[in-house]
Amino acid sequence: MSFFSKQLIDVIEWTEPVDGILAYRYPMEDMEIQNGGTLTVRDSQTAVFVNEGRIADVFEPGLYVLTTETLPMLTYLMNWDKGFKSPFKSDIYYFSRRLQTNQRWGTATPITIRDKEFGAIRMRGYGIYAYKIADAKVFYQKISGTRDLYQTLDLEGQLRNSIVARMSDTFAQSSVPFLDMAANQAELSKKLADTLRPAFAELGLSLESFVVENISLPDELQALLDQRIGMSMIGDMGKYTQFQVARSMPIAAANEGGGAAGVGVGLGAGLTMAQSMLNAMKPNGTAGSVPSGAAPPSAAGETGSTVTETKFCINCGKSILGKARFCPNCGGAQE
Repeated sequence: MSFFSKQLIDVIEWTEPVDGILAYRYPMEDMEIQNGGTLTVRDSQTAVFVNEGRIADVFEPGLYVLTTETLPMLTYLMNWDKGFKSPFKSDIYYFSRRLQTNQRWGTATPITIRDKEFGAIRMRGYGIYAYKIADAKVFYQKISGTRDLYQTLDLEGQLRNSIVARMSDTFAQSSVPFLDMAANQAELSKKLADTLRPAFAELGLSLESFVVENISLPDELQALLDQRIGMSMIGDMGKYTQFQVARSMPIAAANEGGGAAGVGVGLGAGLTMAQSMLNAMKPNGTAGSVPSGAAPPSAAGETGSTVTETKFCINCGKSILGKARFCPNCGGAQE
């Protein structure tokens, strides 16, 4: 009389106790479905009956009355002639069709792509996406199987790796420069979503949204890009150098005594460097021009040489040209 020791189920229903559950097997050990029992499938669910290891039927949202006419294979009541022994073994699986939001994706390591503007670069990205079960039968056959409980955490690694792989392929085939990708993340998100949807569909899933939150370079490459952007913002290097020198002159004039000498040395060195940079950018043949205020090449010892007026530096006492505004020895301003 083992048949009567089994508990007959007259109401079958399931509500999700926590977030993140994709599939749940209804407990059927020592329990059998009573003829006339009810099956409740809520709006966000799909129920699947599996008989003898194969899917017997799929139930979409609604209320179902289970009878020997509707489910002849899933009840003992039609097998009295077999001595209360049923040749069938059935399981009930519930699948959550709810949207699984705020799923994170990201590149564990930078991926290398060929960029139209920079050449070969390494880049990384991260964002969020949302999906849901679209085909419970496919999901059961390919993913969840006979497990009692299957959660989003169990699928997270598989989906993330698929996203990164498709992301690498998309970037490799794209002719859009990196800077344009970073400036048009919405369009990039849409393009990646279209590429990823077939991969999700193969698992019985539907990709509902995909967002690229950030695309960036590794720190060392980002520093080089910042330098390049800074140089582009400067524009004319010669004018920028003159501007910096002009800003330094009031600072030097405001210092007195020994402080002025120290600032003057730096300013004098800056002027020399600035002049060298400007000479390097001039056309050939003018690079050797004499800086303004500097002494011309000495003509001492040559017949008919012109004597240049000189004076003494007010800071270091060295002899300098009479018209020099800064001492070439100590860099001090002359007033």
